[in-house]
This record gives sequence, structure tokens and C-alpha cells, in this order.
Amino acid sequence: MGYGELIIRSYDPQYDRTRVEDFERKCEVGPAKRVFLFTDTLGDPICRIRNSPIYKMLVAELGNQLVGVIQGSIKLVTVHKPPNDLAKVGYILGLRVSSLYRRRGIGSSLVIKLEEWFIANDVDYAYMATEKDNKASVKLFVDRLSYVKFQTPTILVNPVSHRMSRISSNVELAKLKVEEAEAIYRKFMSSTEFFPIDIGNILRNKLSLGTWAAYPRGESWGGVPSSWAMLSVWNSGELFKLRLGNAPLSCLMYTKSSRLIEKLVPCVKLPCIPDFFRPFGFYFIYGVYREGPLSGKLVRTLCRFVHNMASKSKDCKVIVTEVGGSDTSRLHIPHWKSLSCPEDLWCIKAFKNEKKNSLHELTKTPPTRALFVDPREV
Repeated sequence: MGYGELIIRSYDPQYDRTRVEDFERKCEVGPAKRVFLFTDTLGDPICRIRNSPIYKMLVAELGNQLVGVIQGSIKLVTVHKPPNDLAKVGYILGLRVSSLYRRRGIGSSLVIKLEEWFIANDVDYAYMATEKDNKASVKLFVDRLSYVKFQTPTILVNPVSHRMSRISSNVELAKLKVEEAEAIYRKFMSSTEFFPIDIGNILRNKLSLGTWAAYPRGESWGGVPSSWAMLSVWNSGELFKLRLGNAPLSCLMYTKSSRLIEKLVPCVKLPCIPDFFRPFGFYFIYGVYREGPLSGKLVRTLCRFVHNMASKSKDCKVIVTEVGGSDTSRLHIPHWKSLSCPEDLWCIKAFKNEKKNSLHELTKTPPTRALFVDPREV
């Protein structure tokens, strides 16, 4: 049965907005036979890339039927041996193909078309992120499109409860001015992989709720404390909402019963799962950095502070953090193992000959530095 010619073109907000929004709402995110997340873009299908320096969305049509979408963004980052080595990178996200039209080459056609846009904009590398066990995505990018495995970050997810977390009286917390935070990030994190050169724009964005530092009480922040830590918070819930689907009945029953027990008998410390079955937002912690023997404790204190801040929000149900797979900060960030992903997968592809020659060294070098995860790409 023929479906007509596949047409891939740029997203037209006047014509495509409602169609893409409805398409995205029906497309689940997540591997088969597990729970799915459904996305509500709140009337703005390009919300996840709109804050990037350069961005584009493509749509695929068969006849008058919308059958696929993909998004991409471009920025300048540090790679391999910063700050001397800078690269323009293109990030691929939001690849969706209608379940009725899969295995017809639509996904690969969308990626190739987006790569053409990357090349036209002088991009050095393209990269994407997926779950390590997402076999369909890995097969498409690695086996068919010549991407190679680059990083395996850890995604940590911590639910937000109504109970306030205890903040140690031995720790001093300070909210940093944007200029101060930018200077510290450039000094201490500009040598990390994929550090965005426009970090100032990220910190000044209205979705960035601020940057906080923690250090031992009694010491001076201006005098370089013996131990210190810092992080920034991004309000992803202002961009889009998530909703859980395909969850087992036992999970639903536990969620409702635990919330009821918490209300009726607050002294019972039963872990309470938020209501993920209704649309919810989340905070994303980024730019986690620490130094000193007590810095792990300080990271944990900062995360508790963010939890207390999130608990005052009616919309925020979870706090998400993504760190490099070898970054020991993950040991100090509160999270639920059942909700987290121990190994996310980043894959990368070089477009220029000189970059292709260095790609082997880039991907095979053990990740000894922290990984900066851009909140605009969550």
C-alpha cells in the first residue's frame, strides 16, 4: 500500500503548532514494556530548544499526515583539551516517529536532514543522548548512522515530598550573583567536557532560578573556604510538563495509599511517591562543582536546600541531576535508585576530516573530568 512521497521540511509555527503539539502528546518517551512519560509542551512545540543559541525543528509528512519530528540546536563548547580546543556542536533531540509508520526509514531520514543543517552551519560534531537499553535508538544512530559511544552519564532523580529536609547548622549557604557565578564556573569548570561558552546566557535566563554555594560555617566565602560546593537550578517545569503512563497497578496503589497515610499519620515515615499520573514539572540541577574534604557533605546540603525550595512549588514533583559517569559527586546527591538511570548514553559523530581523526582519542580517553550538562537540552 502506497503512502505517497515523504516530505521533510522546516517547522511552520502557524501551520504546524497544533498538529505537532497533538503528535507529541500522543508519543510516549521510554523503552517498551516499561513505564512511559508523556510530554505536554504547553502550546510551544519548540520549547526544549528555544533557549539555545541556534535551533531548528523538522517535520516529516506522508501525504497530509504528520508522521515524524526532530529537533536540533547548535552551540560552542569545550572538548577534549579545553580551553584551547573549542568546537561547534549540534545536539539532536526530540526524534519522534508515529508508531504506525516506524521501520520505514523515516527516523534516519529526519536525522540525515538535520545533519545537513548542521553541516551548513559549520558544525564540528553532532551528538545525541538516549537510554543505554534503548535498542532501537542505539541501532539507528550507532549501527546505521555511524555515531560512536561517547559518554555514559548518570541521571539522578529525587522525588519532592512535603516534608522539609534538615539543613545542617554547620553549613553556610550563599546565593551568588550572576556575575560571580559566571566567573567561578569559567575558572573551575571551563576545562570540563562540553562546557558551554555562553554560560552567562544560561545563568541569566529567566528559567535559571539561581546559583548557590555552601561552605563551613565560621569560614569566609571571600577568603577561599577549606571546602566548598556550588550548583545552579533550572525550572524545566516552566517549559513543559510530564505525565507517567503504563505504570503497574501496584505503583498507583502505593502512591495513593502512601499519600493518604502521610496526611492521616504524619509521624509514620513511609516514603511517599508524588502523583506522577497527573502533569508535573521538575527542577534540574546543573553545574555541580565541589572542592575540599567536606565538599561531599556540602553538595548534599545544597541538594536538600533545593528540595525545600521545590517543596514550596505546587508544580515541581521531582528534582533531576545529570553528572558524568565517573563523577563521584553522584554519591552525595540524594536520589531514588528506582527512578534514576545509572547509565545514560551519549553518542557523537564528527563531520570534518580533522575532527574525525581526533574522534577516536576523544571517545577512548577515560572521562576524568566532570561533565557539564546544559539545562537547555534537558
